[in-house]
Amino acid sequence: MTGQERRAQLLDVGRSVFAERGFEGASIEEIAQRAGITKPVVYEHFGGKEGLYAVVVDREVKRLLARFEGELEQESPRAKLEAAAEAFLTYIEEEQEGFRVLVRDSPVTSKTGSLASVIGDIASQVEYVFTEEFKARGFDTKLAPMYSQALVGMVALVGAWWLDAGKPSRKIVTAHLVNLAWNGLKDLEKKPGQ
Repeated sequence: MTGQERRAQLLDVGRSVFAERGFEGASIEEIAQRAGITKPVVYEHFGGKEGLYAVVVDREVKRLLARFEGELEQESPRAKLEAAAEAFLTYIEEEQEGFRVLVRDSPVTSKTGSLASVIGDIASQVEYVFTEEFKARGFDTKLAPMYSQALVGMVALVGAWWLDAGKPSRKIVTAHLVNLAWNGLKDLEKKPGQ
């Protein structure tokens, strides 16, 4: 196996172990054993568990964010919302191990790899949709980041539940998420609580 092939193998094995056990529960010993190698080979490629974890998480974030490319170019705001929710849920369905890595606790010293950081990355991609809509409706556009975080967080948490529940279908989950979000946004008050 070439060095590049070994690295790819270790990333796949690490992804599986981190998905099953989380960062704290994973060990270099188990990763090496599953890869059929010795521990020093893992250290040689990644410097340790933290290094391997960081690369696995970075790769998953890129895979997830790639799902949104082109999806937000729909005409209507509702279609953009549907496309974003569908892209996120499709990632969860097709990349279950990767999603489990992202939603598990990250190392205390890590600023990336937590669900909050992933939500932040995705929310920043869909924030402009809220900004445009808020501007058109005369709402305070400074609140668009908060609404974007809320929407993406809702999809992520429902997605985590759905992954464990295994039903209903992705299409039904998407439809209900969009129904809740869209109908809530449709009658949004400019200054709630005042």
